[in-house]
Amino acid sequence: MAGADSASLYHPTSKLSKPSACRKTNIYTLVVILCVVSYLVGSYQKGAALISSAKTTTSNVLNVPCAKTSTAGNHRLDFSSHHNATGLAAEATVVKKYPRCGVEYSEYTPCEDHGRSLRYTRTRMIYRERHCPEREKGEILKCRIPAPAGYRNPFPWPKSRDLAWFANVPHRELTVEKAGQNWIRFEGNRFRFPGGGTMFPKGADAYIDNIGKLINLRDGSIRSAIDTGCGVASWGAFLLSRDILTMSLAPRDTHEAQVQFALERGVPALIGVLASKRLPFPSRAFDMAHCSRCLIRWAEYDGVYLNEVDRLLRPGGFWVLSGPPINWKRHWKGWERTKEDLNEEQTKLENVAKSLCWKKLVEKGDIAIWQKPKNHLDCKANHKRPFCQAEDPDKAWYTDMQTCLSPLPEVSGREETAGRALKTWPKRLNAVPPRISMGTVEGVTAETFNKDSELWRKRLSHYKKVNNQLGKPGRYRNLLDMNAYLGGFAAALIDDPVWVMNVVPVQAKVNTLGVIYERGLIGTYQDWCEAMSTYPRTYDLIHADSVFSLYSNRCEMEDIVLEMDRILRPEGSVIIRDDVDVLLKLKRIVSGMEWDSQIVDHEDGPLHRHKLLFAVKKYWTAPSPSNHH
Repeated sequence: MAGADSASLYHPTSKLSKPSACRKTNIYTLVVILCVVSYLVGSYQKGAALISSAKTTTSNVLNVPCAKTSTAGNHRLDFSSHHNATGLAAEATVVKKYPRCGVEYSEYTPCEDHGRSLRYTRTRMIYRERHCPEREKGEILKCRIPAPAGYRNPFPWPKSRDLAWFANVPHRELTVEKAGQNWIRFEGNRFRFPGGGTMFPKGADAYIDNIGKLINLRDGSIRSAIDTGCGVASWGAFLLSRDILTMSLAPRDTHEAQVQFALERGVPALIGVLASKRLPFPSRAFDMAHCSRCLIRWAEYDGVYLNEVDRLLRPGGFWVLSGPPINWKRHWKGWERTKEDLNEEQTKLENVAKSLCWKKLVEKGDIAIWQKPKNHLDCKANHKRPFCQAEDPDKAWYTDMQTCLSPLPEVSGREETAGRALKTWPKRLNAVPPRISMGTVEGVTAETFNKDSELWRKRLSHYKKVNNQLGKPGRYRNLLDMNAYLGGFAAALIDDPVWVMNVVPVQAKVNTLGVIYERGLIGTYQDWCEAMSTYPRTYDLIHADSVFSLYSNRCEMEDIVLEMDRILRPEGSVIIRDDVDVLLKLKRIVSGMEWDSQIVDHEDGPLHRHKLLFAVKKYWTAPSPSNHH
């Protein structure tokens, strides 16, 4: 188990708490007595009632408490297959083994596969968008993605911000290609990230300080940001110390493994590109958007990409641009472009920004900043770009980008913020989000929200009792919540040195991702019948609440688990909440994937039909090249 202290590792099959103080003989006596009584009762009722009872049993956990000393952890777990509720016992002995894929798949990203992308047009970068394997063509892999030989557990945060193991991301291309820009250095068996970037060779910290002289980054009004064309995500990495959470975005492209480096550093990131589809985020999600020489053609195609940034920005949000064409009079020779060409590009860009009703706040040195209006009252009176009619601005899963302006919620006065102003961070985390208080999220009220927050604090406390590593700084950094609802799981973890990618499945009954962003958290839309836009070994811990019930009869359970295995690090952990019958099926699947697992009771006790499956992915890698014959 390279790179980790095996003595401190969490194993789901280890005992949950100290052994009971009761003598074993007392327990066995008690069990015998219970069995005799049970037999007599069954005989008396001629078996009918007992059979009926067996069909509705909700637990495969045998509780044998000691008098007056029972705790949540003092139970003995029984994982044999005698739970018969749906006739599972007969098939429980069959465990399907899922083979390991070849080493050539160690960085496989199914929906951003280079070979598949070549079938699509290069116009507007469409070939770099999501293009997933087709089930009908047998393109879905049924094997487990290997870690590269020599893989080690990443450095713990905050050390990981500056260091990553070479063996984990064995690519040196960027160290050569970006050598003069201080992005990344190769030192022995590791990479070092000095924090540089194309437009900030002196480092991201100094660059962010320059932005901070132009807009306030310290008062909590800016919490969520998006970085398009993020490089190795140094901008997002260094904003974290200012309590600003950034979604770093880059395509899977010629700059090998940009997003993979970001994730190894413990920085939130997704594979993504501005092309023809909306980015998988709701409207009014981010306080700030950023592009530092990201090479996106903002002024082309009737400004469709800047129009998408407008959809994503909150009322009053900022767009920060550095690099071409900003400050072209100084840089035009270095950029190897003509003055006329750059001047024309800046003029077009300024015109697109005006058509969005943005106000240019400042252009100083290499940085320019625009601000989106607080509402659309003046924009509607003097609009230069048509407003979208009868479309849902939050719909963003394989949804075509548009050049029409996404209208903001109505206001009654010029000074009013459309959709209501958010509290500053950290107050916004637990304040009732405006989307809920305005009644725009079906079935969710302020009371629902507050109860959900309280529920997740209780659940997290239970999780930490079962998995003692969850409360230890450094064990986990990148977390995924596969069905986040209102973001309660992430909110309960806010004081821990972790970040959570909150997923709202596109099949969820209610679209709550806008609420999650209004809390100052981040997330994305996802269909779990498809692969996620991320590299293998992205997450240290995956949480799945009722995911498998949601996808029942939609796609194969094993395909979802194989995707979880792909994006989970070796020795990463999984917590799955679901109906006990679902968990029994899952336990058999994960047994064929080299996961250790254990089913434990719901936090409310053994009589609850929902249970929890805790699992750990075992450490294994592709064989080292020296082992190949």
